[in-house]
Amino acid sequence: MSLGAFYHGKPDHPGAVVVGAQGMLGTHMRELLTRLGVPFVAVDREEFDLSSAEAVNASGLDMSAVWFNCAAWTDVDGAEEHEDKALAINGGPGLQALCGRLGDAGGVLVHVSTDYVFEGNSSEPYATDELRSPIGAYGRTKAAGEVIIETSGCEFVIARTSWLYSHHANNFVKTMAKLTDERDELKVVSDQRGRPTSAEHLARSLVGLVDAGARGMFHVTDGGECTWHEFACAIRDGLGHACEIAPCSTDEFPRPAKRPAYSVLDLSKTESVLGAMPSWRDNLEAVLNQLRVQDRARSA
Repeated sequence: MSLGAFYHGKPDHPGAVVVGAQGMLGTHMRELLTRLGVPFVAVDREEFDLSSAEAVNASGLDMSAVWFNCAAWTDVDGAEEHEDKALAINGGPGLQALCGRLGDAGGVLVHVSTDYVFEGNSSEPYATDELRSPIGAYGRTKAAGEVIIETSGCEFVIARTSWLYSHHANNFVKTMAKLTDERDELKVVSDQRGRPTSAEHLARSLVGLVDAGARGMFHVTDGGECTWHEFACAIRDGLGHACEIAPCSTDEFPRPAKRPAYSVLDLSKTESVLGAMPSWRDNLEAVLNQLRVQDRARSA
């Protein structure tokens, strides 16, 4: 099944369903599908509770469509205390029920996962077939979701991503944009390395993988890699702020959930389908431009 049927004016294609439609990625999925002219249904938890198998089984939504699952428990620290609640959304009976119904109806599940399924002690990018070894509750729940999908028998694309950012919703880029404008100095960790990911780029890549007929596990991020400190400095510099950002260690900012020290995802499989991933610096500049537009609109 390919969304490309719509690109060529074939209205018999069942279209798409966007789950978690009000979130950061869901918002970009809705915007992209609208621009492409692909009919879709957008649902959030009120309309489609992915944590409940009963709710999934009672849904009258088209199970022969392409389903973009943008819904997830993403509170990494909160998952340490509420792993059962995180698991219900990220890898519970509701997801299993959805996979079963999609498999029966011939639909496709496009599911977003995370770099947190790896422990982060590597020195080389993690391949898509690397053994899962999460070090925290959030990673365990997302790994459980991957296993459910892989063993369900439905057609699927799992896209692991990392360090997601956008001009929508709350995220690291918007936080740093605000703090570097308001403060004279900050500390940001410099001993965690990964790949930032523009949510808009991720949405485009998900549609691109479906349209190419791709199936299986993929890694989708921006190109290049950096530390959180380097990322923060690029945000500051891109906005012309004067804040001094000092590097610090993870140990200086203890959190309930341990973070992977190295979570760079190997992109070679994805790039063999979609071509080279755009640089995180280029994608960041596009998001910063959107933030400037928002600031001007608020000041008008």
